[in-house]
Amino acid sequence: MMAGVCSHVGSEPVCSTSQAANGRSLHSHCPGSNILSTFNGLRPRPVLRHLSKSAAPGTKSHRTLTVKAVKTPVNGAVGNNSTSNGNDAFDKVSVDELDAFDPSTNNKPLTPLLDTVNYPVHIKNFNRRQLKQLCKELREDVIYNVSSTGGHLGASLGVTDLTVALHYVFNAPEDKFIWDVGHQAYPHKILTGRRSRMPTIRQTGGMSGFTNRAESEYDPFGAGHSSTSISAALGMAVARDFKGRKNHCVAVIGDGAITGGMAYEAMNHAGFLDKNMIVVLNDNQQVSLPTQYNDQQQAPVGALSGALGRIQANRPLRELREIAKGVTKQLPEPFQEATAKIDEYARGMISGSGSTLFEELGLYYIGPIDGHNLDDLIAVLQEVKTTETVGPVLIHIITQKGKGYAPAESASDKMHGVGPYNPKDGKSISKPSSKPKVASYTNFFADALIAEAERDSRIIGVHAAMGGGTGMNRFQKRFNSRTFDVGIAEQHAVTFAAGLACEGMAPFCAIYSTFLQRGYDQIVHDVCLQKLPVRFAMDRGGLVGADGATHGGAFDITYMACLPNMVVMAPSNEAELIHMVATSAAIDDRPSCFRFPRGNGLGLDLRAEGIDPKTLKGTPMEIGKGVVRRGGKDVALLGYGSTLVQCLEAATMLQKAGVSATVADMRFCKPLDTGLIRQLAKEHSVLITVEEGSIGGFFSHVATFLSLDGLLDKGLKIRPMTLPDKFIEHGSQSDQLAEAGLSAYHVAASAMSLLGKPKDALLYA
Repeated sequence: MMAGVCSHVGSEPVCSTSQAANGRSLHSHCPGSNILSTFNGLRPRPVLRHLSKSAAPGTKSHRTLTVKAVKTPVNGAVGNNSTSNGNDAFDKVSVDELDAFDPSTNNKPLTPLLDTVNYPVHIKNFNRRQLKQLCKELREDVIYNVSSTGGHLGASLGVTDLTVALHYVFNAPEDKFIWDVGHQAYPHKILTGRRSRMPTIRQTGGMSGFTNRAESEYDPFGAGHSSTSISAALGMAVARDFKGRKNHCVAVIGDGAITGGMAYEAMNHAGFLDKNMIVVLNDNQQVSLPTQYNDQQQAPVGALSGALGRIQANRPLRELREIAKGVTKQLPEPFQEATAKIDEYARGMISGSGSTLFEELGLYYIGPIDGHNLDDLIAVLQEVKTTETVGPVLIHIITQKGKGYAPAESASDKMHGVGPYNPKDGKSISKPSSKPKVASYTNFFADALIAEAERDSRIIGVHAAMGGGTGMNRFQKRFNSRTFDVGIAEQHAVTFAAGLACEGMAPFCAIYSTFLQRGYDQIVHDVCLQKLPVRFAMDRGGLVGADGATHGGAFDITYMACLPNMVVMAPSNEAELIHMVATSAAIDDRPSCFRFPRGNGLGLDLRAEGIDPKTLKGTPMEIGKGVVRRGGKDVALLGYGSTLVQCLEAATMLQKAGVSATVADMRFCKPLDTGLIRQLAKEHSVLITVEEGSIGGFFSHVATFLSLDGLLDKGLKIRPMTLPDKFIEHGSQSDQLAEAGLSAYHVAASAMSLLGKPKDALLYA
């Protein structure tokens, strides 16, 4: 249902009304008399024209936009049958069609229309039936391709109709589409000349899983993190106006991303600048991943979800407000303020709680609209495009994540992010392995935290809309009332945890390394400066494989270890991770953090490491102490975190070449084990540090100590092995390690070179 405005005022309206889905009446278009002519020179902010009827002759100058009601089911029940959204049978992929898909035999779906489309211009002459058929073929193509590569499936299926509508109505790449996060852009990629590369998505050397400026001119802004699209679109709109251009800037943002504070900052600024731009709010009531309390017994986290559910499209005072705006601008300033306040209260009384949320920020609100009704989407977008509006417009659409693919529609996470799967039933395809399956580092962390929380009632879990990714959903199942999902709001998460720590609680902030960057000022100012015992569990520390540079945890060692009062740790295996959870829980006089990699543990005998496999309760470690894992005399390899594996492998290679290597598991970047480093420096002529992090991290602290301690004055050779000063793009983690120069072969080659054996080093190239 969408906003209704008629072009008359007075006590006897001359327009008819129609009943909306919620029983409220919507004004149909009424030509009426042009009351604006009463006020010479008055130009109130224009609104949109009626969708279904042309304005009466002589009334075009109104430039008013009144949108008829569209039947949008509530509570997310959008397009659940072929007759509810006007798309006939085009929004479902049938069981018979799925049965025909077989990537192993290259048996692809039949896509005769899609086969004729290389770029968006090729769909401009399609009729509505063809466009709907194109949506179906796009869904089939996405389902088929992602079944082999893995990727973000549910979100892409949910915006397929919107993608077709956008490319049909607008003229990309001149018109700019900014997809927030970018994980939903698979249909967009297919329509913009990249269909042939879909089998390479997220693969080494292949296409990015997100939008990427370097990949296509149709991707005007790169993404991967959330809540950035409105800011970018506004910047582009301002630049457009400076250049005197007329193109459109469209931000597509989800109901999860719009919970991020940056989105509100951008909308507030957009409303202030009053620049022409379009925001499409894709409301699938999923908030990216299921972020719900009480085992999904309640609605998605956050007051915004409730506000979106309460928003009503009908605006009884719309026309009166628009006229009143123009009138009051000619009045003295005190009168303007008074009428503005009256308008604010009136809208609140008539439209209900939350309905003026976006308009208070200065955006013209239209919706909500069925995001799977292609006819309505095209009609609304065309009206918004062709109307000479002034200022930002927000179009609120309701979609269903995973739309058209039954396994995704029925999955709790709507198959948000998946590995390879059988397209017939959506079931995951696991690669056969002779090794017993080892749990992920994420699950080891979550279970270790549960073990600590069983013994310490002060422990609280905090995450930012990533309960599944961080393991906090496991923690929540055991400690529901002690788990807090703050939404996509890392800044708030950090300071919220700081407040908990002020009152004697023991908060653990579980946030990906790459996402914690967004809360850095709060870490510095609200946590470290006050020396508050907040614990940061930084998942995905290091290279992350298919998600690429946007999700890689390259910088946390550097940005955390430079902060006063912070204890910085990294485990080399799952046993050390369990112990570091216990260590962090025990540190109660200052903040602490530990990083751990994406992937599975090494499969250690936990009992041999002093851990009961049933409880996974760890033992606090001595802070700032490393351990020698392998003795030697020629070269010392100092591994920090997960790179210890490469160090041990390199030591084995070097032994075969007659070189004796010591391998130290440093464990702590801050405080450093200066005693161990001093000993290794005195007993070896070559010292190499290895870390899966950026320049300025662990090596920087080691080199500073060696220099200040005078240990570099007598010919000691030291070398850092860090991530290179560039972003490592998507691919397998082994390929990424090789590209970064951090494989075991690279470590061995570096040792040989420093020992004066360059020819032998070539053996490992």
